[in-house]
Amino acid sequence: MTREQIKRSNLDTLAQYHETLRHKPQLRQLFFELTLKCNEHCFHCGSSCAENMPDGLELDKYKEILDEVKENFGTGVFIALTGGEPLLYKDFFELTAYIQKLGFPWGITSNGTLITKETAAELKKYGMRSISLSIDGVKETHDRYRGMKDAYELGMRGIQNLIDQNCFNIMVTTVVNHENIKELDDLFEIFDRMDINEWRLTGLEPIGRAEKAVDMHLTADDNRYMMEFIRDKRKKGFPVEYSCTHFIGIEYEAEVRDWYFLCNAGVYVAGILENGDVTACLDIPRNKKTIQGNVFKDRFTDIWNERFEIYRTPLSERNEKCSSCPEAGWCRGGAYHSWDYEKEEPKICFKGILF
Repeated sequence: MTREQIKRSNLDTLAQYHETLRHKPQLRQLFFELTLKCNEHCFHCGSSCAENMPDGLELDKYKEILDEVKENFGTGVFIALTGGEPLLYKDFFELTAYIQKLGFPWGITSNGTLITKETAAELKKYGMRSISLSIDGVKETHDRYRGMKDAYELGMRGIQNLIDQNCFNIMVTTVVNHENIKELDDLFEIFDRMDINEWRLTGLEPIGRAEKAVDMHLTADDNRYMMEFIRDKRKKGFPVEYSCTHFIGIEYEAEVRDWYFLCNAGVYVAGILENGDVTACLDIPRNKKTIQGNVFKDRFTDIWNERFEIYRTPLSERNEKCSSCPEAGWCRGGAYHSWDYEKEEPKICFKGILF
């Protein structure tokens, strides 16, 4: 079989597996949006976070949810703590101590600026497994995007403090846009000298604040350049990958990341927002269609088991053009975070761009 035939066969197998997941989902990752507070003010923030935003649930409520998850799903579920900047949550280390006590694996997403040597040691003490940190360009670019003086230096210091602990899986994430795509080679030179585990590139998505930054969205040429950049570096052994978002066509599937596209929202992943609303991936727009319940009114287990139908039915079935597409069985309408739930169409589609 040719490489293309093998890919097509693998994608067909994955499509069949997705049908199984629709009826028998497996909770593998649960996100807690601990706070909407953030010490940065990123132009592309999907949640429009800021310094004066609210915290999430009280500590006792998170403990109650964790007890329920342990009882009904076991401790194999990965608990992902995010925000905002999760380290700004008032009871952060009390919560992580409880997560560790129950036996869950856990990690965080962070801008890295608050990770001092002491904080890195505390994260180790309470058993953190992995962390995703954001660096979006060289110093001047990153500081400008993040709306914070010395954001780059503080973020890089945080990464090094974590490296020095020698026990975490460290992933650096870069949101690539029409401007900073020119700095990918410079960033590669920097990260190639650092002992990080992964460098993840993801395109700027039309969500949150970034929806209005139209001039920063990637062009067709930008997207193809990014894919070629990733593929070239991976062939040379560097651990860079494209994010989990979007079906990107036969040419690039399983070339720029280790897996074939499958949006995990609602079949592997659930998320609890700062107000207790339950959804899937936290990047998904928050509306009546996507919010499936609230932990102050419903048990999380019941929401997961009895709702989430929108996430377990392919988005392509909601749009005639998508449903008639030859790649519909593999793409399924794309990622749930970039779907327009008013127009019932994808905001991003790589057909005609990458395939």
